[in-house]
Amino acid sequence: MAGAPEAYAENAVECALDGGKAFERTCPVERSVEDGRLFLTIRHPDGGFRRFEVLDDGSGLAAADGADPAHVTLRDPAAGGGIEVAIGGDRYRLPATLSDDAKP
Repeated sequence: MAGAPEAYAENAVECALDGGKAFERTCPVERSVEDGRLFLTIRHPDGGFRRFEVLDDGSGLAAADGADPAHVTLRDPAAGGGIEVAIGGDRYRLPATLSDDAKP
């Protein structure tokens, strides 16, 4: 995606790509609805992307494309909360609220 990260930081999430350790808010997120289901497409600065389905049960996200499964973990509220999604060598930090059905 062309342009400085500041141009799309408002719609971006923190990401660490290709096995990187440091998170940066450089991955813009697009929402779409298909057949009543919500999908998120997270774009990478190099033009790559990952696509996820938002699960109705409130448990997080699932990979919508490709063979790699998405691994979702809760983040400590003291560290900003939300969820961390890992897939392949990529990790994303997203805001999230668990539904009562999904809470342990």
